[in-house]
Amino acid sequence: MFDRIIDALLLRYTRDGQDNLTSINPSNTTGSILFGAMIRFVFIIIITWMAVEYFGAFDYWMASILIVVGFVFYPAYRQYVLFNQRIDTLEKSTLCGQCKHFDPTGQLCKLYDEHVTLTHIPCNGEDWEPLTYEDKMQR
Repeated sequence: MFDRIIDALLLRYTRDGQDNLTSINPSNTTGSILFGAMIRFVFIIIITWMAVEYFGAFDYWMASILIVVGFVFYPAYRQYVLFNQRIDTLEKSTLCGQCKHFDPTGQLCKLYDEHVTLTHIPCNGEDWEPLTYEDKMQR
């Protein structure tokens, strides 16, 4: 649990420091991005509050906003961009990417409730159904 919190704070995607497309449980998901942003936000608010109280710098509230943007929102945005690149790769490189049962926000097959990777297709192509125009518009 402590390792997961440190990984979220330091924006590590796996223990090796990079996210790969072959692991069964992806470490970079929409939930992990939001979880990491919330943890960083709480720590930044607490540290900023203590620094303002200690130094009496009540006139420098704009610096607090810049710190939050620089250490919370921008890293979360960068993680989200990398997450979208991963989803684009999965959609272009796997059979599941063009299936109506593929959920891109969770990187999983809704039919089998399993994560999709480059090396693992949950249904082995047996329950594959192509995306229709309406399905593409709902994504």
